[in-house]
Amino acid sequence: MKLSITMLFALALFTSGICYAENEIVIKFSHTLTSDSAKGQAAEKFKQLAEQRTNGRVKVEIYPNGQLYNEREEIEALQNGAVQMLAPAFSQFKAVGLNSFDLFDLPYAFPSLEILHRFVDGKRGQQLFSKLPEKDLFGLAYWDNGYKQMSSNKAMHTVRNLKKLNIRIQPSKVLAAQIKALGANPQELPTSHVYASLQQGILDGTENTVADFYAENLHEIQQHLTISNHGYLGYAVIVNKSFWDTLPIDVRTTLTQVMNETTIFERDVAQQINDSALAKVIAANTTNVYTLSPRQRIAWQRVLLSVYQKFDRSIGNYLIRSIGNTAKLVKREQDRAKKK
Repeated sequence: MKLSITMLFALALFTSGICYAENEIVIKFSHTLTSDSAKGQAAEKFKQLAEQRTNGRVKVEIYPNGQLYNEREEIEALQNGAVQMLAPAFSQFKAVGLNSFDLFDLPYAFPSLEILHRFVDGKRGQQLFSKLPEKDLFGLAYWDNGYKQMSSNKAMHTVRNLKKLNIRIQPSKVLAAQIKALGANPQELPTSHVYASLQQGILDGTENTVADFYAENLHEIQQHLTISNHGYLGYAVIVNKSFWDTLPIDVRTTLTQVMNETTIFERDVAQQINDSALAKVIAANTTNVYTLSPRQRIAWQRVLLSVYQKFDRSIGNYLIRSIGNTAKLVKREQDRAKKK
């Protein structure tokens, strides 16, 4: 009996993610992007600051490029305690029944990153995170990738130009409805399959941030890139709640402060990477880059209104309205600043 109790105790320590040797706390941070992406650099920044500020009590192990789990596996792995920290795209929360995060997939929802950051850093962002504990998850921060653009081997200036094109999307009913509203055919494919599928003609195009478009070398095989800013791609940094609750209060406080600093860093890096990627795409001279005019953008927005009507109830009308309220608040502050 004593042996059984000892073995069970050892197993509990092993699976909890906490190593009690010399009071060291181990956090396995898994993500599916490269180490030089904004998410990858931020993960390294978090590791550096967390280990430094806790004087070595916390050790952060980073597993990039989906080394441990792919996009469809990682949230379940977090819930099971196999890892302690993730930064999944919002569309992945649908798999665990959290429909409210579909808000971020709505087209043209956030007119600027300033408005988006004000929204997620305020009470609405915390309200979204309040739904996570019932899934044994806990939200720490919102990170950026950036605004999404359209690419294909066909110029896309008007909605008509997208008709019947096969466009790759991340798994999301909202994104599928968006592409259908534009007259195209949504195709859900893992990131690792996109390049070959474009080469083989299975796909005609993608919707992606410029950072991802360049990182995946899609500029080599896509002749046109339309700067549409029609959608936003971001991530929620989350931890296993059971794990988080076992941490000493002072460690949780320090890690929260570190995450806040890391989030500022990540957002700056994400913008820099997108700006740099666009300059590199233009310099490569293999892809024609076109920016929608204000009139053309309005035409796209009108067509995409049907997506809001379809998901208004499942996402929550109050959340959608609150984006508009946040936008009005930011505009008032900007107008007051101009008068000074």
